[in-house]
Amino acid sequence: PRAAAAGPDPRPAVDLARAGSAAAERSALVVSIVASAVIGGGAVVWGVLATAGVLVFDGVFLLAGILLSGVSLAAARAAAAPPSAAYPFGKHAVTPLAVALQGAALLGTVVFAAADAVTTLTSGGSDANPATMLVYGVVSAALSVVVAWWLRRRAPGSDLVDAEVAQWHAGAVLSTVVGVGGAAALALDTAGVTAATRYADPVLLLVACAVIAPVPVRLIRTAARELLEAAPPPAVTAVLGEAVADVRARFGLPEPVVRATKLGRRLYVEVDFVVAPGTWDVDAEDRVRRAVVDRLRATGHEVWATVEVTTDPDLTAA
Repeated sequence: PRAAAAGPDPRPAVDLARAGSAAAERSALVVSIVASAVIGGGAVVWGVLATAGVLVFDGVFLLAGILLSGVSLAAARAAAAPPSAAYPFGKHAVTPLAVALQGAALLGTVVFAAADAVTTLTSGGSDANPATMLVYGVVSAALSVVVAWWLRRRAPGSDLVDAEVAQWHAGAVLSTVVGVGGAAALALDTAGVTAATRYADPVLLLVACAVIAPVPVRLIRTAARELLEAAPPPAVTAVLGEAVADVRARFGLPEPVVRATKLGRRLYVEVDFVVAPGTWDVDAEDRVRRAVVDRLRATGHEVWATVEVTTDPDLTAA
């Protein structure tokens, strides 16, 4: 089997792009920390002054994100470190671990807030001003959407930044719920149904908890799949399938055994072709390996690939 003439080595450009992506990821996390401090701190102060538990919860939700963003930033730096004698495969597992920690912390915050809302309901409601909740909801939702949009543009394809974006989207949804509920309570108050407005704050808090709960659950599930070495996302799997099909067509190879998983930014791939004895040599096998790896580098991941051409089917067994 013969491969087409090799062009310029794409690896330096890919390595440079990967370094740029890592720097963009870290700067995005720093911006997320600063935004969380400013908006979350303002929400807590506003909520305390207005005796609105849902505003305090929204602020605590954002302030908790500072700690989680710090964990993500540390994880990004650890994942970017090169392999060492102590960690020969690097530390890419810290990425899903950090995402799982974010999910667990957010889920704990939701459970605590829901319990606080139930307590407030059973004690007769709160004195929160509906107009305050309406204004806060509009302002906070707008700021959260802007931050999430900027983070997505700054570091696309980053699992850590995606987790941050999920938090900001959840915050935007929470703020929207607060604003809509404040508007509804204000309408009831204007209509003279003042007794109902005392329960607007805890009811809104319960609704917000129900709306946000799927976000941490999804983060935990996604991280768990990576740590358990599940198949990579569909988009990556599709690129791998196209690469294998292209290599089979170019080199006349049979259907291979393919295994793949993703851990942070690293993509682990194993492709095993079983061929007839005496038809392949090491040079030809290297050309097949290079064809697969070069195609997978386009995904933006750090590719660790094992591409094997063997005559022994037992060597492909799991």
